[in-house]
Amino acid sequence: MKTHKHLYARICEFDNIHHAYLKARRGKRYKDDVLAFSARLEEHLIDIHNQLTWQTYQPGAYHYFTVTEPKTRMIAALPFTDRVVHHCLCNVIEPIFEASFIRDSYACRPGGGVLAGVLRTTRFLRDAWRRWGTVYCLKGDVSKYFYSVDHETLKRIIRRKIACPDTLGLIDRIIDSPGGPVGMPIGNLTSQLFANVYLDALDHHIKGTLRVRYYVRYMDDFVIFHHDKAYLRGLLDEISGYLHRTLHLTLNGKTQIFPVKQRPVDFLGYRIWPTHRLMRKANVKRTRRKFRKFSRLYHAGRMTMDEIRPSIMSWLGHAKHGDTWRIRQKVLGSCVFSRDFRKGGIDH
Repeated sequence: MKTHKHLYARICEFDNIHHAYLKARRGKRYKDDVLAFSARLEEHLIDIHNQLTWQTYQPGAYHYFTVTEPKTRMIAALPFTDRVVHHCLCNVIEPIFEASFIRDSYACRPGGGVLAGVLRTTRFLRDAWRRWGTVYCLKGDVSKYFYSVDHETLKRIIRRKIACPDTLGLIDRIIDSPGGPVGMPIGNLTSQLFANVYLDALDHHIKGTLRVRYYVRYMDDFVIFHHDKAYLRGLLDEISGYLHRTLHLTLNGKTQIFPVKQRPVDFLGYRIWPTHRLMRKANVKRTRRKFRKFSRLYHAGRMTMDEIRPSIMSWLGHAKHGDTWRIRQKVLGSCVFSRDFRKGGIDH
Protein backbone atom coordinates (compact mmCIF):
# COMPACT_ATOMS: atom_id res chain seq x y z
CA MET A 1 0.00 0.00 0.00
CA LYS A 2 1.36 3.39 -1.01
CA THR A 3 2.16 5.80 1.82
CA HIS A 4 2.37 9.56 1.39
CA LYS A 5 5.25 11.66 2.71
CA HIS A 6 6.23 15.35 2.66
CA LEU A 7 2.67 16.59 3.21
CA TYR A 8 3.23 19.03 6.03
CA ALA A 9 4.67 21.85 3.94
CA ARG A 10 1.49 21.83 1.85
CA ILE A 11 -0.64 22.07 5.00
CA CYS A 12 1.35 25.11 6.15
CA GLU A 13 1.21 27.00 2.83
CA PHE A 14 -0.37 30.43 3.25
CA ASP A 15 -2.64 29.90 0.23
CA ASN A 16 -3.94 26.67 1.81
CA ILE A 17 -4.61 28.49 5.09
CA HIS A 18 -6.51 31.27 3.32
CA HIS A 19 -8.52 28.73 1.33
CA ALA A 20 -9.27 26.90 4.59
CA TYR A 21 -10.54 30.14 6.11
CA LEU A 22 -12.91 30.69 3.17
CA LYS A 23 -14.28 27.15 3.53
CA ALA A 24 -14.62 27.40 7.32
CA ARG A 25 -16.62 30.64 7.15
CA ARG A 26 -18.99 29.37 4.43
CA GLY A 27 -22.56 29.88 5.61
CA LYS A 28 -21.31 31.38 8.90
CA ARG A 29 -19.66 34.64 7.91
CA TYR A 30 -21.95 36.77 10.11
CA LYS A 31 -21.40 34.73 13.29
CA ASP A 32 -19.69 36.69 16.05
CA ASP A 33 -16.53 34.56 16.16
CA VAL A 34 -16.17 34.62 12.37
CA LEU A 35 -16.65 38.40 12.25
CA ALA A 36 -14.02 38.86 14.96
CA PHE A 37 -11.56 36.63 13.07
CA SER A 38 -12.26 38.37 9.75
CA ALA A 39 -11.82 41.84 11.25
CA ARG A 40 -8.12 41.03 11.80
CA LEU A 41 -7.84 38.49 9.03
CA GLU A 42 -4.21 38.84 8.01
CA GLU A 43 -3.03 38.80 11.61
CA HIS A 44 -4.99 35.62 12.40
CA LEU A 45 -3.90 33.82 9.21
CA ILE A 46 -0.25 34.65 9.93
CA ASP A 47 -0.69 33.39 13.49
CA ILE A 48 -2.08 30.06 12.21
CA HIS A 49 0.78 29.86 9.70
CA ASN A 50 3.34 30.38 12.45
CA GLN A 51 1.71 27.87 14.81
CA LEU A 52 1.62 25.20 12.11
CA THR A 53 5.12 25.95 10.80
CA TRP A 54 6.74 25.84 14.23
CA GLN A 55 4.42 23.01 15.36
CA THR A 56 3.21 24.91 18.40
CA TYR A 57 -0.48 24.53 17.54
CA GLN A 58 -2.61 23.04 20.30
CA PRO A 59 -6.37 22.45 19.88
CA GLY A 60 -8.61 24.90 21.71
CA ALA A 61 -11.31 24.11 24.25
CA TYR A 62 -14.53 22.50 23.09
CA HIS A 63 -17.91 24.10 23.64
CA TYR A 64 -20.56 21.42 24.12
CA PHE A 65 -24.27 21.74 23.47
CA THR A 66 -27.16 19.35 22.87
CA VAL A 67 -29.44 19.07 19.86
CA THR A 68 -32.67 17.09 20.00
CA GLU A 69 -33.63 16.87 16.30
CA PRO A 70 -33.75 14.40 14.69
CA LYS A 71 -32.41 12.68 17.82
CA THR A 72 -30.63 13.80 20.98
CA ARG A 73 -26.90 14.24 20.41
CA MET A 74 -24.05 16.05 22.13
CA ILE A 75 -22.32 18.41 19.68
CA ALA A 76 -18.78 19.68 20.24
CA ALA A 77 -17.83 23.05 18.75
CA LEU A 78 -14.26 24.35 18.50
CA PRO A 79 -13.17 28.00 18.24
CA PHE A 80 -13.11 29.31 14.67
CA THR A 81 -9.31 29.25 14.54
CA ASP A 82 -9.33 25.50 15.15
CA ARG A 83 -11.94 24.98 12.45
CA VAL A 84 -9.62 26.74 9.98
CA VAL A 85 -6.77 24.41 11.03
CA HIS A 86 -8.99 21.36 10.47
CA HIS A 87 -9.75 22.57 6.95
CA CYS A 88 -6.02 23.10 6.35
CA LEU A 89 -5.41 19.46 7.24
CA CYS A 90 -8.38 18.02 5.36
CA ASN A 91 -7.57 19.99 2.20
CA VAL A 92 -4.37 17.95 1.94
CA ILE A 93 -5.18 14.52 3.35
CA GLU A 94 -8.82 14.02 2.33
CA PRO A 95 -8.00 13.33 -1.38
CA ILE A 96 -5.53 10.64 -0.26
CA PHE A 97 -8.21 8.69 1.60
CA GLU A 98 -11.00 9.56 -0.82
CA ALA A 99 -9.16 7.75 -3.62
CA SER A 100 -9.51 4.40 -1.81
CA PHE A 101 -13.11 4.73 -0.53
CA ILE A 102 -15.70 2.50 -2.17
CA ARG A 103 -18.37 4.11 -4.31
CA ASP A 104 -21.25 3.06 -2.07
CA SER A 105 -20.23 5.03 1.03
CA TYR A 106 -22.14 8.32 0.88
CA ALA A 107 -21.69 10.33 4.10
CA CYS A 108 -19.68 13.58 4.03
CA ARG A 109 -18.07 12.93 0.66
CA PRO A 110 -17.75 14.92 -2.58
CA GLY A 111 -20.55 13.75 -4.84
CA GLY A 112 -22.17 11.89 -1.95
CA GLY A 113 -24.84 12.96 0.50
CA VAL A 114 -28.30 11.78 1.47
CA LEU A 115 -29.88 12.07 -1.96
CA ALA A 116 -27.11 10.11 -3.69
CA GLY A 117 -27.38 7.40 -1.03
CA VAL A 118 -31.17 7.21 -1.38
CA LEU A 119 -31.00 6.94 -5.17
CA ARG A 120 -28.35 4.21 -5.00
CA THR A 121 -30.34 2.29 -2.37
CA THR A 122 -33.48 2.51 -4.52
CA ARG A 123 -31.57 1.32 -7.58
CA PHE A 124 -30.09 -1.65 -5.70
CA LEU A 125 -33.47 -2.60 -4.23
CA ARG A 126 -35.20 -2.48 -7.61
CA ASP A 127 -32.40 -4.45 -9.25
CA ALA A 128 -32.59 -7.13 -6.53
CA TRP A 129 -36.38 -7.22 -6.83
CA ARG A 130 -36.26 -7.75 -10.60
CA ARG A 131 -33.55 -10.36 -10.20
CA TRP A 132 -35.06 -12.47 -7.41
CA GLY A 133 -38.66 -11.40 -6.80
CA THR A 134 -38.25 -11.94 -3.05
CA VAL A 135 -35.84 -9.60 -1.27
CA TYR A 136 -34.67 -9.48 2.34
CA CYS A 137 -32.89 -6.49 3.85
CA LEU A 138 -30.13 -6.55 6.45
CA LYS A 139 -30.23 -3.09 8.03
CA GLY A 140 -27.27 -2.50 10.32
CA ASP A 141 -26.42 0.29 12.73
CA VAL A 142 -23.17 0.63 14.70
CA SER A 143 -23.84 1.25 18.38
CA LYS A 144 -22.75 4.73 19.59
CA TYR A 145 -20.29 4.95 16.73
CA PHE A 146 -18.60 8.32 17.27
CA TYR A 147 -18.28 7.67 21.00
CA SER A 148 -16.70 4.23 20.40
CA VAL A 149 -13.88 4.91 17.91
CA ASP A 150 -10.63 3.63 19.39
CA HIS A 151 -7.86 6.23 19.05
CA GLU A 152 -4.97 3.81 18.69
CA THR A 153 -6.80 1.76 16.05
CA LEU A 154 -7.67 4.93 14.11
CA LYS A 155 -4.05 6.14 14.25
CA ARG A 156 -2.85 2.75 13.03
CA ILE A 157 -5.28 2.86 10.08
CA ILE A 158 -4.20 6.40 9.16
CA ARG A 159 -0.53 5.35 9.20
CA ARG A 160 -1.21 2.85 6.42
CA LYS A 161 -1.64 5.84 4.10
CA ILE A 162 0.35 8.67 5.67
CA ALA A 163 4.03 8.48 6.60
CA CYS A 164 4.79 12.18 7.13
CA PRO A 165 5.83 12.51 10.81
CA ASP A 166 4.82 16.17 11.17
CA THR A 167 1.41 15.56 9.61
CA LEU A 168 0.87 12.54 11.83
CA GLY A 169 1.79 14.64 14.86
CA LEU A 170 -0.92 17.18 13.96
CA ILE A 171 -3.45 14.41 13.36
CA ASP A 172 -2.65 12.75 16.67
CA ARG A 173 -3.12 16.02 18.57
CA ILE A 174 -6.54 16.50 16.99
CA ILE A 175 -7.61 12.89 17.65
CA ASP A 176 -6.52 13.07 21.30
CA SER A 177 -7.84 16.61 21.92
CA PRO A 178 -11.15 15.56 23.58
CA GLY A 179 -9.23 13.41 26.06
CA GLY A 180 -9.55 9.70 26.76
CA PRO A 181 -8.61 6.72 24.59
CA VAL A 182 -11.89 6.43 22.67
CA GLY A 183 -14.43 8.68 20.99
CA MET A 184 -14.56 11.46 18.43
CA PRO A 185 -16.46 14.71 18.95
CA ILE A 186 -19.53 15.10 16.75
CA GLY A 187 -19.17 18.43 14.96
CA ASN A 188 -15.51 18.39 13.90
CA LEU A 189 -14.72 18.41 10.21
CA THR A 190 -11.92 15.93 10.90
CA SER A 191 -14.35 13.64 12.74
CA GLN A 192 -16.40 13.30 9.57
CA LEU A 193 -13.33 12.31 7.56
CA PHE A 194 -11.90 10.00 10.24
CA ALA A 195 -15.31 8.32 10.64
CA ASN A 196 -15.19 7.29 6.98
CA VAL A 197 -11.54 6.28 7.24
CA TYR A 198 -12.31 4.05 10.25
CA LEU A 199 -15.17 2.16 8.56
CA ASP A 200 -13.45 1.96 5.18
CA ALA A 201 -11.92 -1.32 6.34
CA LEU A 202 -15.44 -2.71 6.88
CA ASP A 203 -16.51 -1.50 3.43
CA HIS A 204 -13.63 -3.33 1.74
CA HIS A 205 -14.22 -6.44 3.82
CA ILE A 206 -17.87 -6.56 2.78
CA LYS A 207 -17.32 -5.68 -0.87
CA GLY A 208 -13.94 -7.30 -1.48
CA THR A 209 -13.72 -10.30 0.86
CA LEU A 210 -17.39 -11.21 1.30
CA ARG A 211 -18.27 -10.19 -2.29
CA VAL A 212 -21.53 -8.49 -1.35
CA ARG A 213 -23.15 -6.76 -4.32
CA TYR A 214 -26.05 -4.76 -2.89
CA TYR A 215 -24.45 -2.79 -0.05
CA VAL A 216 -24.84 0.91 0.83
CA ARG A 217 -23.38 2.69 3.86
CA TYR A 218 -24.07 6.16 5.19
CA MET A 219 -21.77 6.84 8.15
CA ASP A 220 -22.69 4.19 10.78
CA ASP A 221 -25.85 2.90 9.04
CA PHE A 222 -25.82 0.37 6.22
CA VAL A 223 -28.19 -1.82 4.22
CA ILE A 224 -27.61 -5.07 2.33
CA PHE A 225 -30.11 -6.80 0.00
CA HIS A 226 -30.30 -10.51 -0.80
CA HIS A 227 -32.95 -13.13 -1.56
CA ASP A 228 -31.68 -15.65 1.02
CA LYS A 229 -32.50 -14.85 4.63
CA ALA A 230 -30.13 -17.54 5.94
CA TYR A 231 -27.30 -16.01 3.90
CA LEU A 232 -27.96 -12.62 5.50
CA ARG A 233 -27.95 -14.20 8.98
CA GLY A 234 -24.51 -15.65 8.29
CA LEU A 235 -23.39 -12.31 6.87
CA LEU A 236 -24.61 -10.53 9.98
CA ASP A 237 -22.54 -12.84 12.19
CA GLU A 238 -19.47 -12.27 10.00
CA ILE A 239 -19.86 -8.48 10.00
CA SER A 240 -20.49 -8.37 13.75
CA GLY A 241 -17.40 -10.46 14.41
CA TYR A 242 -15.24 -8.37 12.09
CA LEU A 243 -16.34 -5.12 13.74
CA HIS A 244 -15.59 -6.52 17.19
CA ARG A 245 -12.21 -8.05 16.31
CA THR A 246 -10.81 -5.36 14.04
CA LEU A 247 -12.45 -2.07 14.97
CA HIS A 248 -13.68 -2.69 18.55
CA LEU A 249 -17.24 -1.77 17.58
CA THR A 250 -20.60 -3.47 18.06
CA LEU A 251 -23.90 -3.39 16.20
CA ASN A 252 -26.83 -2.09 18.20
CA GLY A 253 -30.20 -3.66 18.87
CA LYS A 254 -31.83 -1.94 15.88
CA THR A 255 -29.89 -4.18 13.49
CA GLN A 256 -32.34 -6.59 11.86
CA ILE A 257 -33.24 -8.72 8.85
CA PHE A 258 -36.70 -8.41 7.32
CA PRO A 259 -38.55 -9.07 4.05
CA VAL A 260 -39.04 -6.06 1.79
CA LYS A 261 -42.65 -6.35 0.73
CA GLN A 262 -45.34 -4.67 2.80
CA ARG A 263 -42.55 -3.30 4.99
CA PRO A 264 -40.27 -0.65 3.45
CA VAL A 265 -36.57 0.00 3.95
CA ASP A 266 -36.41 2.91 6.42
CA PHE A 267 -33.14 4.57 5.44
CA LEU A 268 -31.79 8.14 5.17
CA GLY A 269 -35.08 9.82 5.99
CA TYR A 270 -37.16 7.88 3.46
CA ARG A 271 -39.26 4.72 3.48
CA ILE A 272 -38.15 2.92 0.34
CA TRP A 273 -40.11 0.26 -1.59
CA PRO A 274 -39.08 -1.21 -4.96
CA THR A 275 -41.88 0.79 -6.58
CA HIS A 276 -41.80 4.14 -4.76
CA ARG A 277 -40.41 6.25 -1.91
CA LEU A 278 -42.15 8.12 0.89
CA MET A 279 -40.75 10.42 3.53
CA ARG A 280 -40.33 9.11 7.05
CA LYS A 281 -43.44 9.94 9.11
CA ALA A 282 -41.37 11.42 11.93
CA ASN A 283 -39.76 13.81 9.45
CA VAL A 284 -43.16 15.02 8.26
CA LYS A 285 -44.46 15.53 11.83
CA ARG A 286 -41.29 17.35 12.85
CA THR A 287 -41.46 19.62 9.81
CA ARG A 288 -45.12 20.38 10.38
CA ARG A 289 -44.39 21.42 13.98
CA LYS A 290 -41.47 23.59 12.88
CA PHE A 291 -43.43 25.38 10.15
CA ARG A 292 -46.34 26.03 12.52
CA LYS A 293 -43.87 27.56 14.96
CA PHE A 294 -42.51 29.74 12.14
CA SER A 295 -46.07 30.81 11.35
CA ARG A 296 -46.66 31.93 14.95
CA LEU A 297 -43.36 33.80 15.12
CA TYR A 298 -44.01 35.46 11.78
CA HIS A 299 -47.49 36.58 12.89
CA ALA A 300 -45.95 38.05 16.05
CA GLY A 301 -43.34 39.93 14.03
CA ARG A 302 -40.44 37.92 15.46
CA MET A 303 -39.37 36.31 12.18
CA THR A 304 -39.22 37.50 8.61
CA MET A 305 -39.89 35.57 5.41
CA ASP A 306 -36.20 35.93 4.53
CA GLU A 307 -35.43 33.87 7.64
CA ILE A 308 -38.22 31.33 7.02
CA ARG A 309 -37.87 30.81 3.28
CA PRO A 310 -34.52 28.88 3.32
CA SER A 311 -35.96 26.25 5.70
CA ILE A 312 -39.03 25.76 3.52
CA MET A 313 -37.00 25.48 0.33
CA SER A 314 -34.56 23.06 1.95
CA TRP A 315 -37.39 20.77 3.06
CA LEU A 316 -39.07 20.94 -0.35
CA GLY A 317 -35.75 20.05 -1.98
CA HIS A 318 -35.54 16.98 0.24
CA ALA A 319 -39.20 16.03 -0.13
CA LYS A 320 -39.39 16.24 -3.92
CA HIS A 321 -37.22 13.15 -4.32
CA GLY A 322 -40.01 10.97 -2.96
CA ASP A 323 -43.64 10.43 -3.96
CA THR A 324 -44.67 13.31 -1.73
CA TRP A 325 -46.97 15.63 -3.70
CA ARG A 326 -49.88 15.13 -1.29
CA ILE A 327 -47.63 15.42 1.78
CA ARG A 328 -46.15 18.69 0.52
CA GLN A 329 -49.64 20.08 -0.07
CA LYS A 330 -50.78 19.07 3.44
CA VAL A 331 -47.72 20.40 5.26
CA LEU A 332 -47.62 23.75 3.49
CA GLY A 333 -51.40 24.04 3.41
CA SER A 334 -51.58 23.75 7.20
CA CYS A 335 -49.34 26.79 7.69
CA VAL A 336 -50.58 30.30 6.99
CA PHE A 337 -48.01 33.09 7.10
CA SER A 338 -49.92 36.27 7.87
CA ARG A 339 -49.02 39.29 9.91
CA ASP A 340 -50.94 42.05 11.60
CA PHE A 341 -48.89 45.00 10.37
CA ARG A 342 -50.63 47.27 12.85
CA LYS A 343 -48.55 45.53 15.54
CA GLY A 344 -45.30 45.08 13.70
CA GLY A 345 -43.09 46.67 11.12
CA ILE A 346 -42.59 46.00 7.46
CA ASP A 347 -41.56 42.46 6.56
CA HIS A 348 -38.31 41.79 4.77
